[in-house]
Amino acid sequence: MPPPPPAQDRAQDTAAPARPEPKVSVPLAIEDVLAVAAMAALALITFANVLVRYFSSRSFAWTEEVSIFLMIVVTMVGACSAFVRNQHIRIEALADGGSDARRRRLAVTSQAVVLAFFVLLAVLSARLVWDEYIYEETSPAIGVPTWWYSIWLPALSAAIALRTLGSLRRLLRARP
Repeated sequence: MPPPPPAQDRAQDTAAPARPEPKVSVPLAIEDVLAVAAMAALALITFANVLVRYFSSRSFAWTEEVSIFLMIVVTMVGACSAFVRNQHIRIEALADGGSDARRRRLAVTSQAVVLAFFVLLAVLSARLVWDEYIYEETSPAIGVPTWWYSIWLPALSAAIALRTLGSLRRLLRARP
């Protein structure tokens, strides 16, 4: 019996083939840089809070607020990138099975539903931000206006909607 192949060869055999980057007019590096920056900031402030808590038995109150904000940014930017690259969560047995026409109909339907959801989220969260601005709500820990944090939800929802619209447009223009 021949010896098994080295571990690196086995890993390459089972790895999914790399998908080509979609041709987009706005570079995907924007989302990548934003995600990396937000994750780095999140890691740094969490690490600083752990060190302060360990050495002084106190905590930075502001780190929780900023961490929640950064997690929203990371989630929304990651979603934006996933939708453009067609790597979002889906049931691949349904999405990739069947005839080409069926897969195309499912893809168009999926993109349309995602587009409608994020347009609605952008509109409703913009109303929330407006209410926070009008009523001058402030955050509990550091007392800054809450709309400073909330403004990013409609902005990033609109970005996802625009990216999804571009994906839907490319999908509809592609030959069936």
